[in-house]
Amino acid sequence: MLKNDTSWEKVSKWYGSIVGEKGHFYHQSLIIPQTLKLLDMKSGDRLIDVACGQGVLSRRLSEKIKYVGIDASKKLIDEAKNLDNNKAHRYFVTDATKSFGFKETFNKAVIILALQNIKEPEKTIQHLSEVMEKDGELLIVLNHPCFRIPRQSSWEEDKLNKMQYRRVNRYMTPLEIPINAHPGEENSQVTWSFHHPIEDYANYLFGNGFMIKKIEEWTSEKKSEGKAAKMENRAREEFPMFMAILAVKR
Repeated sequence: MLKNDTSWEKVSKWYGSIVGEKGHFYHQSLIIPQTLKLLDMKSGDRLIDVACGQGVLSRRLSEKIKYVGIDASKKLIDEAKNLDNNKAHRYFVTDATKSFGFKETFNKAVIILALQNIKEPEKTIQHLSEVMEKDGELLIVLNHPCFRIPRQSSWEEDKLNKMQYRRVNRYMTPLEIPINAHPGEENSQVTWSFHHPIEDYANYLFGNGFMIKKIEEWTSEKKSEGKAAKMENRAREEFPMFMAILAVKR
């Protein structure tokens, strides 16, 4: 995969094996339930799911929600269509950094665990803004930009104080970070993660007509066992895995 190719087309099979029909553990236990709670969708709401992948969210929606999913990967869109029994849902192969080409508008939008994999997130928010109605709500769910930076953050142990802490090597500098789909394999396919500090996301939103309504930070619900369980569980409660930004179009 070329460096400028950020589509997940070539790793769609690998990604599908991780996410599956219902989503991975965090989709099911945390991300989808909290997403539905924050968006608080009602009958007749029109939702656009940007970088929807296999459409995990679509299969948890009320039939009364009008849904459109877009993704740059044709293979992921095809999988979303195959898994979705609601024929009223629509899916399109669309590069989210370019004009979506829709004449219709939406009052709800979501980008789940995808904006950090898009090289130009500000363009995605710009083009999303073009199809959002006034007072429409956009929810962005990210791997936490402070504590989950690939290759630049890690768990460390303070043995003297019997504490686990989060080490962060770099934060303010935007980064392009290659992610091997199959670590250790020769010629492993590569995806890309694009790190930005939180203020960048705020500026992208403000610059495209959005105001931040709410920020939530979500911690892991997993529990450790064994000698280090107390230390590890306490650290999980203190360092959130995900950040959710709910913004309103003005």
